[in-house]
Amino acid sequence: MSEQAIEDPQIGLQLIPQQGSEYAAQVDHLYYALLGISGLLMAILAGLVVVFAARYRRTLGRGRGKLLSDRSGRRVEIGFALSLCAAFIGLFFWASHLYLELYGKPATDITIDVVAKQWMWKFQHPDGTREINTLHLPVGETVQLRITSQDVVHSLSFPAFRLKRDAVPGMYTTAQFTPIRTGESHLFCAEYCGTDHSRMRGKVVVMSQTGYQRWLAGQGDAPSPADAGEQLFQSYGCSGCHKPGDATLAPELAGIFGKPVPLASGETVVADEAYIRDSILQPQKQLVSGYQPIMPSYSGQISEEEILQIISYIQSLTPGEQND
Repeated sequence: MSEQAIEDPQIGLQLIPQQGSEYAAQVDHLYYALLGISGLLMAILAGLVVVFAARYRRTLGRGRGKLLSDRSGRRVEIGFALSLCAAFIGLFFWASHLYLELYGKPATDITIDVVAKQWMWKFQHPDGTREINTLHLPVGETVQLRITSQDVVHSLSFPAFRLKRDAVPGMYTTAQFTPIRTGESHLFCAEYCGTDHSRMRGKVVVMSQTGYQRWLAGQGDAPSPADAGEQLFQSYGCSGCHKPGDATLAPELAGIFGKPVPLASGETVVADEAYIRDSILQPQKQLVSGYQPIMPSYSGQISEEEILQIISYIQSLTPGEQND
């Protein structure tokens, strides 16, 4: 598919989009609870204002009657404050649980790479299939999105899934969800990103699992991200130093993903996506202990999509599997 933004078809707009994922129902429950508590507080305050204004207006000429004692008034104030505090703490823990569920790292069925660029969303499926501004997904499978930006800050929004995640240059953010019904829904950029921000939209198409596999098969043959990453690893000359079984010039990469790496500074970092990206673009930033700073920077020579493919290749390696 050519790298050109495509307009999404007209999908019916709804005030509250139909719930498209398991997570969406939980978000709606929290949202309605917030609305209910806010509405109750507003009703109490507005009611007291109206009652006091009518009962104690100046033209009525009546006194306020017996007031509460200092001790009773203090108990009322403390009780009201503690009740609000307990309610807000409960909402905080509820929302925190939902946040960790969405942005944690549970087991997922498929991982899709997402690269934002003015003014489009580029997606790559595990088999190598690419899409622009349209994302096909299988129903009932847990999907993880690995998101970054090629230029400025964007924000990927799936209203039907109650999902919004920032795409930040130089960072990788993730989100996971499980579609629960087939059909089409909107996707947007929810962060103002420039002149044509309003055109950065598209659609999510949720299909049956067999339909999704048929759709993938009909897209033609394309190398998987790991296979494409292996080709890039060779073409950029990385295999010259990162030789399997030979850690003389540079660390061996097979099995390194997710493992702690000792640095020359005495610190230790985990070899995750961000570490590998920094090692490609800023190799002197976190120099591995025991090695000389001889690796060149590939900043300006390699795209974000290519970096994700190399990451997928390194992530797929296990000891003894790295090719020459």
